Amino acid sequence: MEEMKRFLIESMSAFESYLLEQDFAALTVRGYLADLEHFAFWFHQVNDELLSPERLTPTDLKSYKQHLLVTERRKASTVNRRLAALSAYTKWALAKGIIQSDPTVNIKSVKQVASAPQWLDKQEQFALQRTIERDLQLSVLRYPKRWVTRRRDASITLFLLNTGLRLGELIAMRLKDVRLSDRKGSLLVQNGKGGKQRTVPLNAEARKALQDWLSIRPQNDNDAVWLTVEGEIEGLGGRTIQRVLWRYAQEAGLEELTPHILRHTFAKNLVNQGVGLEKVAALLGHANLNTTRLYITPDAHDLEIAVEKLS
Repeated sequence: MEEMKRFLIESMSAFESYLLEQDFAALTVRGYLADLEHFAFWFHQVNDELLSPERLTPTDLKSYKQHLLVTERRKASTVNRRLAALSAYTKWALAKGIIQSDPTVNIKSVKQVASAPQWLDKQEQFALQRTIERDLQLSVLRYPKRWVTRRRDASITLFLLNTGLRLGELIAMRLKDVRLSDRKGSLLVQNGKGGKQRTVPLNAEARKALQDWLSIRPQNDNDAVWLTVEGEIEGLGGRTIQRVLWRYAQEAGLEELTPHILRHTFAKNLVNQGVGLEKVAALLGHANLNTTRLYITPDAHDLEIAVEKLS
């Protein structure tokens, strides 16, 4: 076990540096490292030896893929992600001259039917909205010193739900990028995915959420829209926002709540209101319309409604 720990520390560190050099997103890097760790333990258990790139064979990969599908009964998306992590691992080994050929090259991913992105249905949105309102009411009564923080958290969540911004786009918001008036507003997203710029109109709910926060936002030299409140005032980080959404999910009885789920919910709401895919794509900053088409893919709830019509 000590040898395994040493391997994980040494090999993971070099692999992580490679991924960062290749400009992989931080979330992807963390996922790939976790996937490699999972594979390393499986490899050691099956072969009674420590994983190293030169010991990895196509047979190992085929066996691991089968293990994920049959023994662990993993979803196709999970299997494919873990295979992608191993492919990145072998590419690192090739780049470093540790191996001369790639054992993953003929390992096929698992075919899967396109599934709808995860979004909140109307009942779940109602539960989230009620939780936010209740949280604000209780914070005034029980935690008056934390009320500003809770107001910020509420505004962030409602703003994401009504704009469909990515987490990075929300964090990057600057005061100069926002235009607000009584009847309309807009946000200039300076550096969206792929370095693209777009203007997102703000509906009444988004404007109210933003104005509620800006009216109590701490005044300092930092021009970030979303700031920390307790302790040193600085721009808000992604982990803080994820923790806020996790807390709301727990209180609202939701299985999961992330910035991406709120983004998907925004898009699904637009599609359900009859907004064309071209407009939805423009609002989300999608370069490819096929990405936006996922929002017309029926989810489990849509299918349940369809079969109930037969009874």
